Amino acid sequence: MKTIFLGHVAYEPTYAAMQEFTNQRALGPLSIESDQLWICEHPPVFTQGLAGKSEHIFMPGDIPVIQTNRGGQVTYHGPGQVMGYPLVDLKRAGYFVKEYVYRIEEAVIKTLFHFGVTGHRVAGAPGIYVRLNDPSGHAPLEQRPKKLIPGEREGKDPDFSGLGKIAALGIKVSRNCTYHGVALNVSMDLDPFSRINPCGYARLQTVDLFTMGVEVAWEEAANTLSHKLATYLAP
Repeated sequence: MKTIFLGHVAYEPTYAAMQEFTNQRALGPLSIESDQLWICEHPPVFTQGLAGKSEHIFMPGDIPVIQTNRGGQVTYHGPGQVMGYPLVDLKRAGYFVKEYVYRIEEAVIKTLFHFGVTGHRVAGAPGIYVRLNDPSGHAPLEQRPKKLIPGEREGKDPDFSGLGKIAALGIKVSRNCTYHGVALNVSMDLDPFSRINPCGYARLQTVDLFTMGVEVAWEEAANTLSHKLATYLAP
């Protein structure tokens, strides 16, 4: 996988470039074949997923809202956040979408661990979360994904009690090829998250590494995340 650092770039042309890259891969043997990982940050923007509901954006103000074809609801991107866009041919990689999501989340968890923070999964809510009162504690969450016994149903509504979301995930798969990706909050203005229901959840608190007590430069966080993504997304 080739990693490309794009720097600080506008969201819409990056989104268009991901679509173009993915479309070119479907053209045949002379098309783009190698997987790529794009790392960047964006100016302030709200992005809405395919299932997005307008009521989850209640005070956009001067921040643009862009409709996208990724999964999920609304989220915010802005300076101080590392964006990772894996452009992966899942058929050639040899794993399916569910495992792809797991691998991305695992890369984020390992990135957080590198900086002394413990990341957690929450059943039914893609992304990575941290304990607000114990960001480095290793005790597993009660609401973590579990293997269900026959006849048991997973809880309908995720429980975010005592948690903050530090990384959001939204993907698109076209002809077995992925685009969009993951956002890791490093040190950013978190106020825009208060203007939306992040990922469609009211009162879901959003945090970054800085609010968890970790002061790290964007470049260092980007390098660490890119290395973990390249490692965990390898075939």
